Amino acid sequence: MGRMTATTALQGALRLTDWGLIRAQGPDAASFLHGQLTQDTNSLREGTARLAGYCSAKGRLMASFIVWRGDADTLYLACSADLLAPTLKRLSMFVLRAKCKLSDASADLPLYGLAGTEAAAWLGDAAPTTLWASANLGTGQVIRLPDVDGTPRWLLAQPAEVPAPTLPALAANDWAALEVRSGVVRITAATVEQFVPQMVNLELVGGVNFQKGCYPGQEIVARSQYRGTLKRRSLVFHSAAPLAIGQEVFHSDDPAQPAGLVALAASRPDGGSSALVEIKLSALDGGSLHAGAADGPLLQRGNLPYPIPADQG
Repeated sequence: MGRMTATTALQGALRLTDWGLIRAQGPDAASFLHGQLTQDTNSLREGTARLAGYCSAKGRLMASFIVWRGDADTLYLACSADLLAPTLKRLSMFVLRAKCKLSDASADLPLYGLAGTEAAAWLGDAAPTTLWASANLGTGQVIRLPDVDGTPRWLLAQPAEVPAPTLPALAANDWAALEVRSGVVRITAATVEQFVPQMVNLELVGGVNFQKGCYPGQEIVARSQYRGTLKRRSLVFHSAAPLAIGQEVFHSDDPAQPAGLVALAASRPDGGSSALVEIKLSALDGGSLHAGAADGPLLQRGNLPYPIPADQG
């Protein structure tokens, strides 16, 4: 199967309206989240951010987050906007006696995606250079995201009354393409409870801590890791046709059942798409992969920016 790459020097900033922000505030905020997420939030210090997942009892991801500490008693969780309300409601059910208040901070602290050397210049000395480091920017905070094909990226959360970054406007599709090519999944409403974390490489990008102890679905996630039952991964693919999050993918030799699912997708100027696709590892051996049906648009494999274990794709 042929491989395609996409390299474009992107510059600018974009208000991330498809992202939302949950605030967890109180002396028990970190310990409460520690018992709910795949990540160790007890050890999360100011100046750092981490990826995390929120699983059902069956180990399936109901949401994914970028988590960082705002101050000693405040953590922020950036997630897909279409999942914020149900995730906030579900998490709130388990607060019980913990001294932690959960709220929607999206209106107070809108999120921006920044990319490129112009963004680096605009951020100046406030730009974190280490992956998943965070820093104060006035009354806001900025987090370093994974680079994509040499393009640096940041997530900026700043008060609504602060003017937007004075940078060129970055197109939503361009940011979505960077997100796809980063290989870091964002669970959306179309993919809720479709994936165990390893199916979307969450542990490969640092989103699962296997030493932290219990959380919903922890036994299943651990079993997938240590008993060799993992048979699916997520890879980058490109297509000449549009692709959509939640779209099924089929192998040419097996039209009866899907071989995978589109986890993230971004359209390209040429009318095609790039996507992060969760796929059966066995479907990579011979034949071809297609969107929607076994005779649908052809998918061509692209490149992840990090390695998959040698025996897994």
